[in-house]
Amino acid sequence: MTEQDEKPFLQLVVCAAGVAAGVGKLITAAQERHWEVGVTATPVALGGFFDAGAVEAQTGRPVRSAWRTPADPRPFPAPDAVVVAPATFNTLNKWAAGSADTLALGTLCEAYGLGVPIAVLPCVGDALAAHPAYRASLERLRAMGVRIGAPYTGEADETGRRPDFGWERALDLLERPGAGS
Repeated sequence: MTEQDEKPFLQLVVCAAGVAAGVGKLITAAQERHWEVGVTATPVALGGFFDAGAVEAQTGRPVRSAWRTPADPRPFPAPDAVVVAPATFNTLNKWAAGSADTLALGTLCEAYGLGVPIAVLPCVGDALAAHPAYRASLERLRAMGVRIGAPYTGEADETGRRPDFGWERALDLLERPGAGS
């Protein structure tokens, strides 16, 4: 058994939000907490929201975004936990509705069915967060046992400074059973 096989596997789903460029911070934090990490990105996120080459070098695994064929080997082991960060309005609403039209959404729908712990860090602006579909989606996801962190709007303070995304919050949610908002 290799060292990679001995560590629990964290499946990280990355959505298309500006803060996704900092996903390496979450990978580093997870690795420091002895997780092996694999990244699945939404198709739009993979299109330039983060450096996929740097993530592949950091994790030692390909970044996934497209379905594999039945003949292709599975690039990741079964996840011990899943983190969605940053989680966008679109992904959260489609996931709550049971849509699996991308690999990222299929991964999330399947993880729930397998009983895998899931932590989410929403990254949704106030205007979209006010939409009733979004609020209903969060309620449904919470009812499914998904651990949802405080939302990040990216709004600057009075000095013009944007707050840190706080990537490690996702790992904290996983470590505290029943945690989340």
